[in-house]
Amino acid sequence: MNLPVSLIKNELESFEERFKTAVKSSTPLLNSILRYIVKRKGKQMRPMFVFLSAKLLGTPTEATYRAASLVEILHTATLVHDDVVDDSIERRGFFSVYALWKNKASVLVGDYLLAKGLILSLENHDYRILHILTDAVKKMSEGELLQLEKARNLNLREDIYYEIIKNKTASLLASACSAGAWSATQNDEDAEKMRLFGEKTGVAFQIKDDLFDYASEDVGKPTGNDIKEKKMTLPLIYTLNNTDKSTRQKVISIVKNNNNDKQKVGWVLDVVKNTGGIQYATEKMYEYKKEALDILMQFPDNEYRQGLKDLVDYVTERKY
Repeated sequence: MNLPVSLIKNELESFEERFKTAVKSSTPLLNSILRYIVKRKGKQMRPMFVFLSAKLLGTPTEATYRAASLVEILHTATLVHDDVVDDSIERRGFFSVYALWKNKASVLVGDYLLAKGLILSLENHDYRILHILTDAVKKMSEGELLQLEKARNLNLREDIYYEIIKNKTASLLASACSAGAWSATQNDEDAEKMRLFGEKTGVAFQIKDDLFDYASEDVGKPTGNDIKEKKMTLPLIYTLNNTDKSTRQKVISIVKNNNNDKQKVGWVLDVVKNTGGIQYATEKMYEYKKEALDILMQFPDNEYRQGLKDLVDYVTERKY
């Protein structure tokens, strides 16, 4: 499944240069860390959603490029902070900023990026776009804290799970689509529709991530890793709510106390599969995908709508 890069090739190339300029600093250490981050950036899916959302409804403007930069700046800042919170030494197959420069530098780099994002928008009077995206950052923090609160007793209801991932994962993708639409149209109704499209897509994205923990093929992520980190994924939540009391207690005990025991974690994975947790989560992922595409189909039929559909397909069919 290929990403629809060709539709926005020129925009992405221009964005690359603008993004580098947007995060540049006069402090040598900061610049060294930022160069390290930029060289190891991901697929930049969120900027893709910004540009395709703008082109779906109109013509990208300077505000569109700033929105894409702001999305990527905020996403990068949260990843740098996440690695500190999670004590993670690896990011995208490379050493994380946290592993190389430790806590203080990582927190300060994340703070710097957040400030640069604010300045970029305020200097150009992009107040509506700034509001859309800072609301996402607020929701991401709320989602992380709600997950932290609820994960302690491993007694997470499915509705709480959706509340967490809508805030933690889907909000930034939703805001990318909304900001892209607004930058080209300044139309609140279209921006809200695209926000909902992005939110549904973001939920499907997170459920796909949950499913990777139970995949048999090589997905670039150790199978059972979420269990080792005591993360409450949708397949596990379904299993805990749909198995007998004895099995449930044993699963909870292993996740809490034996999550580094490969054999016991393997037993939990088997229980999840046999209880139907994988099938259930897969069905839910496709439900959210359909809801996202139903919203998308309300917009004009053009190559950019197809490009956004291709991105949604990529989200649910990707192998890592």
